[in-house]
Amino acid sequence: MRFQRFAPAAALAIASLSFAAVASSTFPAFAAGTPQLFERTATYPVYLNVPAGVDPAAETVAEISTVTPDGNTVIYTDAAGKRIGFLDISTPAAPQGLGTVSLAELGHADDQPTSVAAYGDYVLVVIDETGGDFLNPKGRVDVLRVSDRTRVASIDLGGQPDSIAISHDGKVAIAMENQRDENRADVNGGLPQLPGGFIQTLDLTVGAPSTWTPTPINFLDASGAPLPIVAAAGLVSPEDPEPEYVSINSKNQLAVTLQENNGVAIIDLNTKQITNVWSAGQAIATNVDATKDGKISLTETVTASREPDAIGWVDDTHLATANEGDWKGGSRGWTVFSPSGEVLWDADGSFEQLAVEYGLYNDSRAGKKGTEPEGIAMATMNGVRYAFVASERSNFVAVYDMTNPASPKFVQTLFTTNGPEGILPIESRNMLVVSSETDDASVGVRASVNIFQIGATNDGQASIVSGPDANGMPIGWSALGALSADPADASRLYAASDIALKTSRIYSIASTASPAVIDRVIEVTNADGTPAKYDIEGLYARPDGGFWLASEGATGAENLIVRTDAAGNTLDTIALPAEVSGHIGKWGFEGITATTNAQGEEILYVAIQRPLWQDPTAKPLASLEGENTTRIGQYNTVTGTWNWIQYELEPTSMAGDWMGLSEITMLSDGRLAVIERDKLNGPNATVKRLYTVEVPDFGTGENQVIAAKKTLAFDALPVLQSTNGWTQEKLEGMTVRGDGQVCIVTDNDGLKDATGETVFRCIGTEAEVFGIEQPATATPAPTASATPSDTPAAETPAAEEAAGKDLAGTGADLGVAAGIAAFALGLLGLGSIAARRRNA
Repeated sequence: MRFQRFAPAAALAIASLSFAAVASSTFPAFAAGTPQLFERTATYPVYLNVPAGVDPAAETVAEISTVTPDGNTVIYTDAAGKRIGFLDISTPAAPQGLGTVSLAELGHADDQPTSVAAYGDYVLVVIDETGGDFLNPKGRVDVLRVSDRTRVASIDLGGQPDSIAISHDGKVAIAMENQRDENRADVNGGLPQLPGGFIQTLDLTVGAPSTWTPTPINFLDASGAPLPIVAAAGLVSPEDPEPEYVSINSKNQLAVTLQENNGVAIIDLNTKQITNVWSAGQAIATNVDATKDGKISLTETVTASREPDAIGWVDDTHLATANEGDWKGGSRGWTVFSPSGEVLWDADGSFEQLAVEYGLYNDSRAGKKGTEPEGIAMATMNGVRYAFVASERSNFVAVYDMTNPASPKFVQTLFTTNGPEGILPIESRNMLVVSSETDDASVGVRASVNIFQIGATNDGQASIVSGPDANGMPIGWSALGALSADPADASRLYAASDIALKTSRIYSIASTASPAVIDRVIEVTNADGTPAKYDIEGLYARPDGGFWLASEGATGAENLIVRTDAAGNTLDTIALPAEVSGHIGKWGFEGITATTNAQGEEILYVAIQRPLWQDPTAKPLASLEGENTTRIGQYNTVTGTWNWIQYELEPTSMAGDWMGLSEITMLSDGRLAVIERDKLNGPNATVKRLYTVEVPDFGTGENQVIAAKKTLAFDALPVLQSTNGWTQEKLEGMTVRGDGQVCIVTDNDGLKDATGETVFRCIGTEAEVFGIEQPATATPAPTASATPSDTPAAETPAAEEAAGKDLAGTGADLGVAAGIAAFALGLLGLGSIAARRRNA
């Protein structure tokens, strides 16, 4: 069972608008009940909200969140910091930290919040006090008055809690998981592990918080045996239910996931009776990648128990689960059930295919549970019922139109920071808040609160996606570390992935579509025809056919310049001279470009990322030619001679940072353009710049080293920040397209210590960015020797031809028009591959 993209007929006309027309128009208002797109308004790292005296580098997370009734204050759990945090989101584009409350001051230093729920002027904070003593689970719920953050009640829950839900009329249900010890040897970390879990309830309408009294709902009888309705459900271990997540509908029916038991229970909160328990069963996920091998290949099938984590009521007669898996399951998707357990719809492999299409697939998790959909939430906004499904391992939230609950329709993908956990819709404000739990300051990955809102720009975020391969599956891609223009097609670019993938690949991009579309892959091979394993950091499409590649090595001697034919077959390799390679460690080639001199000789230029070192194996490193001086190499392909340009890098801004070159491009006036960047991301990102360099006159000499002056041409940091997301570190690709547009792209590092988001933008013409006047005809005329566009007209979607040519962005075009164009083209079929599947 699959889903299809929604396609309002009114939007189809938008695709035919020129970019200028779109940019100057106002997006039409949508009628109630018409799905709209969410735009990201802000990303707030929660380490900015820690108390005075706490090291900002200390681990801090944002796991589960709630919001006050006015929709203005988000309250999130920080289990790592043993605190809860408060965040003012009254201005969605500028959230403000309001401080935290320490659980150590309320209870004990080891207490961890597991969930929160706001009710009136109170917030209920669910706290795990177990401290690792799994045989004696313990927990409480503290009731805090939000206005002054004082604790007005503390209620013993009689076990270890997980999630909490509050009904419309003040009924509370808490999943008392009494979780298993994954290191317990006698059962190999599995089930059963007593005591068994249960549901704890409260009634918030009976008086002041000090009078609230818990009433349990048990799955087991007094002897510890499962109740008959539980025993008959086909659970893995009914004597150890382990309830995980709770959700309440308008009829006060409570749905509870029993994750490790692969089950769901339905409870009537009015009578406190268990009315149904059923197994979530197994799901078949087809066309997924289930092998960790450095490749993205959607050719496998996984059959697994769903083991749902989060659950949500679509309406009173439909439930949806996020099938993360925990113990020995996980179906890489999500499912819609009836309250009696009938499967009405299943994502099959489509959720994982979304991750691949958007460049978010995490191959390191392929052999485990893949994308791990963990969080799910439902909300109605502007008359549309939405489902939000979060991928813990691929860092995105997929949005679906649930107008027909048995046939969800994919709407868009929202990029998040690492490990999205809490999914909090705020219906009154047409807003979605996503809190993420993965935090590691040492690599610049920080837990954050991401804010999205239905917006007039309808910016769908994605700036580059992949189209279908020969089997109709999205082309696998990741880590775009190089960019080059097609010399014969003004609309086409090439990119390449680095060592993040096991084999070397060149991607052909229909770059004027919005989002840009990777529509073909060229597999690079060695001279003997075997798959190549180059670390491609530089790429140049040759007017005479084929490509030049710059492959960065783990050592200086392993850096190679590679020439291939148009099919990616290796024809030649060129090594660095020993007097240079001996002073390069792991930071070598980072770009390649070429030109032809007056003698008709092809001249290559390669950027070396960091300075030459006296001894690249020594610690600490000592530079050879100046503390912050690197080189650009010039190589004559006819004479085989090298010359060198010295390039002075910017000083670093903080400890642990370094500067380096990331790309090089020959401009039409004979200057070189380079990307210089720091290694910082998020709020710390500082240097993401395009500089120009005059090429010295080397004459007929060789092995000369001449210093060159650099000139700042363009600061790309505001472009990266304009996404309102986590500012990406690796700005690594730049080229001048055949129509004169300067395009840039970020390397998502294959999601290794990175969010996985790729930012592709065309930022202006050569004239605007580098001050170069363009000839009257910007598109070069193809010649007999020129590399033709590698996508036949028959393979190019008609919508791209009709709508894409005029949709390229410029520096001022980064918001409204690009988002509208993305929306329109998505409706016409250039968007999700999975969305074009058949209906259930």
